[in-house]
Amino acid sequence: MTGKSKAEVRAWESRWAVPVAIATVLAIVLIIASRFVNEASGDGTAELLRSVDEHSGSVTLAGILQAVAFILLAFPLAYLFRAAAARSDRVRAQLIGLVIAAPIFLGISAGLAVVAQQEAADSFLAGDAKAELTPAEAKDECRDDLKDEGAEDFAAEYEPAKGETPAAACEDRKIEDDEASNARTEASLAGVVTGFGIAGALGFVISLFYTCLWAMRTGLLSRFWGSLGMALGVATLLGLLPFLLIWLVYVALLVIGKVPGGRPPAWEAGEAVPWPTPGEKAAAELEPEDGWEDESQSNGDEGDDGPKRKRKQRE
Repeated sequence: MTGKSKAEVRAWESRWAVPVAIATVLAIVLIIASRFVNEASGDGTAELLRSVDEHSGSVTLAGILQAVAFILLAFPLAYLFRAAAARSDRVRAQLIGLVIAAPIFLGISAGLAVVAQQEAADSFLAGDAKAELTPAEAKDECRDDLKDEGAEDFAAEYEPAKGETPAAACEDRKIEDDEASNARTEASLAGVVTGFGIAGALGFVISLFYTCLWAMRTGLLSRFWGSLGMALGVATLLGLLPFLLIWLVYVALLVIGKVPGGRPPAWEAGEAVPWPTPGEKAAAELEPEDGWEDESQSNGDEGDDGPKRKRKQRE
């Protein structure tokens, strides 16, 4: 234990279980909702910024929902971290700051990204952003695209306007996309968004991995759910968000004791109940359930001083 009694550990976890489960479910709902609310889309950066300007309301709402969702993720992470720390002195309790800060940084980045994106869209549409790509460079890139894709696919991707060739449409889009990219880079909050985003993402990966590792070692998470959580930090950054949502649903049910089959014993024990190693598990399976008895006492073949043999009791 780490200074608190088992009863105190269980009492704290019981008191915060429902609020944490609610925060977790709300985070899941907001993440999903933000995907449906955002109406902005586009094949290139220029087209995307035009869409952002056209659907500014939905973009802003989606950013707010995503920001709140990320901040709410601090609740299940901190809860699971503290539960593991209460069961093992080997958990570095000072990392609780990182566990809480990482989701908050991601939330700040998501919220400020909306402002930066709107600023970039305004700058691009006003013609303030300038392209660094020259017409000659754009022509070379389009020529390479034509060779790689073939004439038919190239024409389908760069559909020309009336009186324009696909090659000319490609060159115009390349230059426009470069202007739009520069508009995003030159936005006043671009650096802040990137800084909070990188710090939050790295912190989230470390926090999720470390928390799940010790939750598994102390018996709070099964090997499957613990290993899945450890892998989800990087997986989420790669775009595999649905797996994180599934894991969060499990955690929400776990903290209120509603998972199928019941919670691992460590929760009710208020102390670490490590999972047996493969060797220990195999040994436990081979151990006789009914114990052993002294055969000399059961059949009288040997005297008191004679050798004694043991056999398994039979029903």
